[in-house]
Amino acid sequence: MRCVIARFPFDLTKNGVMESMKGVKPEPVTDDLVIIGRHHYPAKQVGQIITRQDRRDFSAVEVLRAMTRLGFACRTRPTAGPAPVTSPYQRASAMLGTHPVPLNRGQV
Repeated sequence: MRCVIARFPFDLTKNGVMESMKGVKPEPVTDDLVIIGRHHYPAKQVGQIITRQDRRDFSAVEVLRAMTRLGFACRTRPTAGPAPVTSPYQRASAMLGTHPVPLNRGQV
């Protein structure tokens, strides 16, 4: 299948990618990943191996798009939203499994 990564066309096949990644130790995954066989590889590592280009020359999205079209499972790391702000009283109630009772000023 013809894929364009970093403005260069590549003729990639699923078997060719699997053969290129055989024996390559996966780096720790911190962002987007591609599952090849039983291993989880960072998308940038896969792109560097199959294109022989520097990781700064392409984006992880380009690699994920190409790997998805070839039939590999790809995952993107979801961005976490801000943690809800809770008071110590609400946290303690949650740990006890009860709902906090609203208190008025001066009540204990």
